[in-house]
Order: sequence, then structure tokens, then C-alpha cells
Amino acid sequence: MAAPNETPEEMEAALGERLRTLRLTRNLDQRILAERAGVSLKTLRSLELGNGSTLGTLMRVLRALGREEWLHSVAPVATIHPLALNRHDAPRQRSSKRRTPTAAHGTKG
Repeated sequence: MAAPNETPEEMEAALGERLRTLRLTRNLDQRILAERAGVSLKTLRSLELGNGSTLGTLMRVLRALGREEWLHSVAPVATIHPLALNRHDAPRQRSSKRRTPTAAHGTKG
């Protein structure tokens, strides 16, 4: 897990290291994983070094490693039992319209 004061570059490097560790745990060399993911060897090396990459590359590599579920942990969907909800606790379906004060409309009197 990322430290609160970690820079985006440090976070990329940590993610790359985790991917490298997972690849080695699976006993795959970079060339084979790059082929399975459909990316170039240079692109995979860059990802593992935390030198920036595209989201598409990350998804392809995760899929090739059989770890697509990592993407679901980015923004997990909250599960709430429907019977535990009441009208006031229900999640919003849309945003509210902006209300203007009645005085701004110049009421007739």
C-alpha cells in the first residue's frame, strides 16, 4: 500500500516492482510475459522499472499474469444489503439541480 507522502513516481516504481516480483514468482522471463501480454519487451521493462506506461499496457500485463482482479481493488463497489437502506440513506441516482434564492428572481408583491 502506498504511503500518504509517496510521489506518483515512487508509486509507479513500487507497482513496477510488484509486477516484477509476480512475474518472477510465476517463473516467467520478460520476453515471454511481453509476448503473452502483446506488448514489446521495451514496454514491459519500462513498466517494471516504473518509468511510466499506459493503462492499456498495465491491463494487458495484469491479464497475462492472471491478475485482472487487481483492477477491481482500485475502486471497489460498495455492497449494501437492500433491507438495510431507508429512503434517506439510499445512494444518489443523480445530482441535485442548483437552487437559486427566491429573492434573486424578483418576486412581485
